[in-house]
Amino acid sequence: MTSRRPLPPPLELPKPGFGRRTPPALFQPIMGLFGLGLGWRAAAGAFGVTPAIGDLILGATSILFLYTFAAYLAKPLRRPATFMEDLRVLPGRAGLSAASLCLMLFAVVLAPYASGLATGLTLLAFAVHVGLVVAITLAILRGPEEGRVVTPVFHLSYVGFIIGGLAANALGYPEIARWLLWSMLLPAGLIWGASARQLLTRVPPAPLRPLLAIHLAPASLFTMVAAGAGLQAPAYAFSALAAAILIALVVSARWLVTAGFSPLWGAFTFPLAAFASALVTLSQGQGAMSGIGGIALVAATLVVPWVAYRVFKLWPGGKLAAKTNAAEA
Repeated sequence: MTSRRPLPPPLELPKPGFGRRTPPALFQPIMGLFGLGLGWRAAAGAFGVTPAIGDLILGATSILFLYTFAAYLAKPLRRPATFMEDLRVLPGRAGLSAASLCLMLFAVVLAPYASGLATGLTLLAFAVHVGLVVAITLAILRGPEEGRVVTPVFHLSYVGFIIGGLAANALGYPEIARWLLWSMLLPAGLIWGASARQLLTRVPPAPLRPLLAIHLAPASLFTMVAAGAGLQAPAYAFSALAAAILIALVVSARWLVTAGFSPLWGAFTFPLAAFASALVTLSQGQGAMSGIGGIALVAATLVVPWVAYRVFKLWPGGKLAAKTNAAEA
């Protein structure tokens, strides 16, 4: 009599339900797409290109953001603990910081069409980001000691309020934009300094090197906010700083991507788009700076959607959630 074979273990199928493991890493490429659309909006005024390009990008990105935001909110609404679980890991902190900043960028998109709604959305996004910064700080302090080091992601969390300056300028409050600009210089400077010191003492792991591109974003945003608030001299100084950071990143490009494509490549998207927007905004289509800004905008148009597509392609089937250790409801 032949012995019966043991039955195979039961398959663990994913739990049904909308958004149970939506990864926060989706929001960094969305942030890049918002930046790209705002760059083309600036190009319409500076170069006279059709505003339809920027409107199309911003409209499509707004829909994508609202859908992804709803998909993510479905997770903590089912199990609130998933929010703090996502904040325990670096991709989660980066992604959730980008999510609240996308809310601010959405307000900038709406400002020319619905100033009242954009103002309310800006205040809401600002409050959300304040709460998020408190939660991130608690997660870092309660986490392991090796996780309490300064990373480029700190810019998204602690300096991200500067995007409120873009909204303030768009809504006609340049004095608020100036206040945000000067108040964000200190945390940005501390993060830049701490990161430079770390680079001199130890080499970042290859998978985390794309995050270094985030250092470009604050300098580019400072340029745009200063230019919009009428501070021309500081705007040119910040643009020079942004250019120096970009040159360092371009020179180190092969070293930055040596680990191959990963969801952390989303960190390349917004800084590149913001740099292009900064030069286009500051130059207003005049001089050599406008040419460099135009080239950077074309480069961003090629790179940002490609990276966003590659990241979003990993979302179905749970690959992106697994790669970024996203919490599950």
